[in-house]
Amino acid sequence: MIPGPARRIARVRPLVTESPNTPTEQYFVANDCPDFTSAGGRRWTVIASPYPGSLANAESPARSGWTAGQEVSEDTFRFLAPSVPANVLGMAHNTGTSGRALPPQAFHKAATSVIGPGDTIELPDGGGQVDPEAELTVVVGRKARRLNLHNARTAVLGYTIGNDVTSREHQQTDQLWISAKSQDTFTPVGPWLVTALDDTSVSMGITHNGRELESGSSADLGWKVDEILVYLTSFMTLHPGDLVLTGFPATSVPLEPGDTVTCRVEGIGELTNPVTVRSVSGR
Repeated sequence: MIPGPARRIARVRPLVTESPNTPTEQYFVANDCPDFTSAGGRRWTVIASPYPGSLANAESPARSGWTAGQEVSEDTFRFLAPSVPANVLGMAHNTGTSGRALPPQAFHKAATSVIGPGDTIELPDGGGQVDPEAELTVVVGRKARRLNLHNARTAVLGYTIGNDVTSREHQQTDQLWISAKSQDTFTPVGPWLVTALDDTSVSMGITHNGRELESGSSADLGWKVDEILVYLTSFMTLHPGDLVLTGFPATSVPLEPGDTVTCRVEGIGELTNPVTVRSVSGR
């Protein structure tokens, strides 16, 4: 178990810009209140970027009311994905303890597939089964290579919710799963990360159009967080803001246009996204 109280950290964008010419803004805010839905849980404090050395995750220039230490209310901003990752990785065959019968194997999801809470999942035009997968997701906090089981947790900034949206048709025809996993909008993430979480046995699951599906637990995963990080960093360097989706041991259901899908992870909260069909133009 990670010591210390839980802290939420979020990447956000003010709802009102200072001028029409203001570039896209991002700031980071933190909240130490244990009750996420209370009045205190909706008041956040502006902080410096928690991703040292990452230009993609640098906070925007200070603006009135948005300097470090100032308090902002949740109704003044929208949540974004918790980071802009260089790498988004998932674990293949890690849907249950039987996964340990196979060597660990990762797949890459395009960083451009990442969207935030409330953003729309776009199904490919022409149909085909597309499933959501609610996953405990590691947010990397520092540059890391060749981790071991003793120091793997030092690379973890916190945990968030990831939805590993997957085209089953493309998964059958693409051995590398790139077209199945990396389509635009196929990685919703958020709404925040939690820094202190005992990830040994947290429940996770999906609510589909208001119907709660059968949940699973991180205890059911074949490969655990520490082992996954050791494996990944044995052949690549992880960078601040990278996302690692750990696996989906619960029940899913195919997505249809007009659906609303909510991914739940105990101790973190809920990530909700609407579903539509991608237009022919891709816009």
